[in-house]
Amino acid sequence: MTALRIGSRRSNLAMTQTGHVADALRAAGHDVEIVEITTEGDVNRAPLSTLGGTGVFASALRQALRDGRVDVAVHSLKDLPTAPEPDLAIAAVPARVDPRDALVARDGLTLGELPAGSVIGTGSPRRRAMLASLGLGLDFQDIRGNVETRLAMVGEQVDAVVLAAAGLRRVDLDGVVTEFLDPLQILPAPGQGALAVEVRADDAETLGAVGALDHADTRAATTAERALLARLEAGCSAPVGALAEVVEDDKGPALSLRAAVADPAGDREIRRSATGPLEDPAGLGRTLAETLLADGAGDIVADASHDPVPAPNSSSSESDT
Repeated sequence: MTALRIGSRRSNLAMTQTGHVADALRAAGHDVEIVEITTEGDVNRAPLSTLGGTGVFASALRQALRDGRVDVAVHSLKDLPTAPEPDLAIAAVPARVDPRDALVARDGLTLGELPAGSVIGTGSPRRRAMLASLGLGLDFQDIRGNVETRLAMVGEQVDAVVLAAAGLRRVDLDGVVTEFLDPLQILPAPGQGALAVEVRADDAETLGAVGALDHADTRAATTAERALLARLEAGCSAPVGALAEVVEDDKGPALSLRAAVADPAGDREIRRSATGPLEDPAGLGRTLAETLLADGAGDIVADASHDPVPAPNSSSSESDT
């Protein structure tokens, strides 16, 4: 096989996580070349909610795959639309890093220690909605920018920011975290902490090479989370949190899935959970989604998509994985 060309966004975080995939492929004996790709989410400074959220970081990478400019694309899985692309295949979902959200606050404060009126910087409607639902009297400012840019805002523009723990860990900045947020309070985005390694569906040789990086438990968990998101007809910017984990029940390994849908103002949050067979993660996701829909989640998702949270203070973009 000739050198595998791996497409990556240009940010430090994206290049770092692509580097992990490249290193794993090199360790398996493959020659690898990283090709930098600019996405709409990197150059358009509009709020993610007005860009449509889903796919703004993925479309340029996917087009590079289709054009034959790259053989492999590395995505943050939570940024990848749930709709299938028949000509593309997610060949591998490597082992997940910490799926939690992380708080970085001034003066080393935890979430419970922040006084009422504290300003939290986040560009995520999900984080904003779930934090608002806690009733802590927090205010919010929409921010974007790479990880380092957002961290620099703490103590200057905002009292705290909330980022994905995985992204901070991948760039060795998790030491600045003042609290890792328990999923019992703040459920992460579906797929958060995981990568998707995508290839052309008809490229059998690359499918085989990349497939060796797949992690079965992570694949099952994220499949359940994304099936739930798809059934809710909600994009990656919707106020939906979900986390699946492999557990042991009386019959052996099973999959436990928790999910929540919160309205953008934090006035209402619906949380439900279910357990199902490890062999049918998509079925478990759809089943729990039906429960949420029966309990009114569809109205919350629809309202959120029609009336996105105002974002008056946007800056440049960056997914935090």
